[in-house]
Amino acid sequence: MSYVATRLSVVKPSASMAASQAAKALAAAGVDVIDLGLGEPDFPTPAHISEASYRAALAGETLYTASAGTLALRQAVADKFRRENGLDCGPDNIVVANGAKQIIFNALLATLNEGDEVILPAPYFVSYPEMVKLLGGVPVMPLCTAEAGFRLTPEVLRAALTPASKWLFLNAPGNPSGAVYSREEMQALGAVLADFPQVLILSDEIYEHIIFDGREFVSFGQACPELRDRTLIVNGVAKAYAMTGWRVGYAAGPAPLIKAMTTVQSQSCTSVAAPMQAAALAALSGPQDCVAQFREAFQRRRDLVVDGIAQIEGLTLPAPEGAFYAYIGCADLIGRRTPQGKLLETDRDVSDYLLAEAHVGSVPGSAYGLSPFFRISTATSDEVLTEAVARIGRAVAVLEPAEETTA
Repeated sequence: MSYVATRLSVVKPSASMAASQAAKALAAAGVDVIDLGLGEPDFPTPAHISEASYRAALAGETLYTASAGTLALRQAVADKFRRENGLDCGPDNIVVANGAKQIIFNALLATLNEGDEVILPAPYFVSYPEMVKLLGGVPVMPLCTAEAGFRLTPEVLRAALTPASKWLFLNAPGNPSGAVYSREEMQALGAVLADFPQVLILSDEIYEHIIFDGREFVSFGQACPELRDRTLIVNGVAKAYAMTGWRVGYAAGPAPLIKAMTTVQSQSCTSVAAPMQAAALAALSGPQDCVAQFREAFQRRRDLVVDGIAQIEGLTLPAPEGAFYAYIGCADLIGRRTPQGKLLETDRDVSDYLLAEAHVGSVPGSAYGLSPFFRISTATSDEVLTEAVARIGRAVAVLEPAEETTA
């Protein structure tokens, strides 16, 4: 007898979580492992945010809230969008959920019909296609190459769109690539979408504040106001405020879509825990010094890793424009052999080798839909990253050269 629903057969576990668990298992066996599989800031949540949650709990804010979130938090989110993104929306256009992932899941559950297509430019966040498949949709994954800056172009978008297209997902700054779109690049995509009025747009902007080299962040909703009636802007407090474990995400969108997503939430988890919402309110409406401090540290770490990888023959890394990941090209390692004689045939083999030989946990590019690459998180200390890059360099150096083929 099977206890598992048949729909789950098409869904894979999170690749980044699996990579982290493999690293943790090795560490549990006594190996000195550097786990760079998961992406979460290593900074403590700022004290004023934690204190706000504590005070809320002591004041009795421990009951159910409105499913969409407390009015105070939804107003703070609306104020944030107006202040930082030039977007006018009210509380009825806002929903709060247990992390940005639940926001995305609720949006898909509220809108997808069997066979609807969702365009996921690759490389994409690992959970996107699995959510789509779980809910009966069809992932369509056009490739966005390193040569294109890992960005979706209007030509590639148009070729991917069909009458069955229901959603386009954009994620910028991107996970895993760090790619950022300019206002003009977003507007060019918007011009294509104007010809496909049935397509909804989900703009995942969770890494909004982690953007480098003085670049300007532009929300898709701001770049393409003519598409606001079918655009869902997804964000949250996890990355910018070092609050991954607090599980508070939020979104702004057209009222009918927000209402449908709220219905889904009311019949699943009811709402986000009240003290967590108090913490998110403090994050959005309190001092913002930490955001700039974190960003400065992330850029320094980005530079450290880019400089280090540049010294390793066989690896490539264009400087990420945002987020806190390094999506490292390893095409030149494919075909080489490990000191134990194993042939590296895929980027998964490369990732497995780095864990076994260098004791560095990473995630293969195949999990993000674009190979051959592997992703490491740069959201850890300079010292740890320096050691990780050194280990990777030593592991690559002892690989046997690829065998030459004769015609």
